[in-house]
Amino acid sequence: MVDFLSELWTFMRVRRKYWLIPIIVMLAALGGLVVLSKGSAVAPFIYTLF
Repeated sequence: MVDFLSELWTFMRVRRKYWLIPIIVMLAALGGLVVLSKGSAVAPFIYTLF
């Protein structure tokens, strides 16, 4: 996983694709919400956001 992240960062730095950073951050945040809402006490509060 660390290799993948370092390779992704190198790709974005070399090719000047800095606009990908907000997209990746938002995908990670939404993925975290899905994982949290799968079976925890936080689920009812997350469902009220959507």
